[in-house]
Amino acid sequence: MADLTSVMLLMGSLLLVSILAAVVSSRLGAPLLLVFMIVGMLAGEEGILGIEFNQPEIAFFIGSLALVIIIFDGGMRTKKERFRVALWPAISLATLGVALTCSLTAVGIVYLFDIPWPMALLMGAILSSTDAAAVFGIFQSQNLKIKQRVASTLEIESGTNDPMAVILTMTMTSLIASAEVFSFAAVSLEVLQQLLVGLLGGWLGGRTFVWMARKITVQFSFFPLLAAASAVVVFALTSTLGGSGFLAAYLMGYVIGNARLPQLVHILQVQDGLAWLSQIMMFLILGLLVTPSHLMDNLVLALSVAGVMIFLVRPLAVFLSLLPFSFPIKEQVFISWVGLRGAVPIILALYPWLSGLPDQELFFDIAFVVVLVSLVLQGWTIVPMARWLKLEVPAEAEPDRRMPLDQVGSEEPLELWSYQITERSPACDHAWHELRWSVPLEFVGLVRKGQWLRPGERPQLREDDKVLVVAQVKHIDEISRVLSAGGKARSLNATDFFGDFTLNGNLSLADIAAFYPLGELDEKLQSKTLHDYFSYKFHRRMVVGDQLVLGQVQLTIRELDEQDQITKVGVKLLD
Repeated sequence: MADLTSVMLLMGSLLLVSILAAVVSSRLGAPLLLVFMIVGMLAGEEGILGIEFNQPEIAFFIGSLALVIIIFDGGMRTKKERFRVALWPAISLATLGVALTCSLTAVGIVYLFDIPWPMALLMGAILSSTDAAAVFGIFQSQNLKIKQRVASTLEIESGTNDPMAVILTMTMTSLIASAEVFSFAAVSLEVLQQLLVGLLGGWLGGRTFVWMARKITVQFSFFPLLAAASAVVVFALTSTLGGSGFLAAYLMGYVIGNARLPQLVHILQVQDGLAWLSQIMMFLILGLLVTPSHLMDNLVLALSVAGVMIFLVRPLAVFLSLLPFSFPIKEQVFISWVGLRGAVPIILALYPWLSGLPDQELFFDIAFVVVLVSLVLQGWTIVPMARWLKLEVPAEAEPDRRMPLDQVGSEEPLELWSYQITERSPACDHAWHELRWSVPLEFVGLVRKGQWLRPGERPQLREDDKVLVVAQVKHIDEISRVLSAGGKARSLNATDFFGDFTLNGNLSLADIAAFYPLGELDEKLQSKTLHDYFSYKFHRRMVVGDQLVLGQVQLTIRELDEQDQITKVGVKLLD
């Protein structure tokens, strides 16, 4: 009992220290995953606590389970709009990009260190996946929002390239362990089987959960647990049937996240905590498992691999993968730099270890150093890089708190929203009855200094008030534009980015030239609308934040409809 209490005290203390350290480090812009890893290393056998942990089997089990939860959470937060914007570029990066990363990394390892090809290809496969959680965790802590085309590409790529890396790693490990001759056809068939079975398992799992959520009646707090348990079951069943369990977990999350379930908000809130707990536990365990002195034995090889991957392999793989999609060069540079490595390569490096391959700890040590370098070098510079390349866009207006009213039986999902009024909120210093709405909603009152002021008191909305409204979920954007400031204090101001004036996308350039200095326009251009002009200049799908300069005017896409037609364009006069 005393030993059990000591273990509980130790794990609880490590978790507490990790969270407190993350709170402090986020203010410095440090990658949170790096903090968790360092805490684990400090607690390890060569650290302050001197804990001896040499159980790769336990680490692999905990890491795999944590990855299922993290990937499932990522799938639920991937919306249809992101697939519409960046599906094929992301798929190209997740398939061709992973294959190129694996191959080019192997070429570098063989050329620099004369390591046998099978071992070099296995190392390339282990290191070929990127980590979306690390990237978007940094964005969130720094209140940074980037262009949807770039964000969507990174998110979908990171969510779908893990299965590809897992498939390649398992296949290469099996070939080396069985001493079979490498066969491109055999590997291709294995990859195809894993992808197809994974897609089918994920789709069936997602649809089954959606059906269950609509049919069964249980306490509302059980649904997040039901979702997490279902994801683990689908992962295990798909893997047993020869498919990619990670791909199935991601697709299942996507299906659930895009279903109109009243329980979804609660599921996401709990799932967010589970995902962070998984991240923390995974990196703590991996930090405990590593022996820092062993890293020195292969430090030159590991640093060389990290340098080759960051500065040569990733940029070349991104350029070749995105070649057919007309991506702007700035966005290609950023996507190249954001090839951040996370926990997946370290966990994959345990697979050869568990399979009993020669030099088994070599893969783990190299993967650990590469991830460490990636988190320090790339993780600390992501935000400055995004702003330097001018990929930041203003944050969307949204409620500060969302509370679903799922049990009232409404056909359209109803929610109670809370908005904190700031001096940047359009509704600030106005009484509620002075506001004009194009959508139905109900004003529930506001909270001022802890006191609830009811609608009948006709209060004026002031700074720091918390306004409460009830409305249908489909109207969240229209209501948020009036009540929300559209981002935190450190986020980019919408007026500074889009300009003081907004024009409809169906206005012609000739009409606009009557009021703004557009310069001399060709006769063919004068009849073009703003949407037509952007389409004429861009040979790719457009997103909010795309800009053009015409004469002394900067035109910025501010809003698009569901058919990707430009509806609003910001106008800013240049000095």
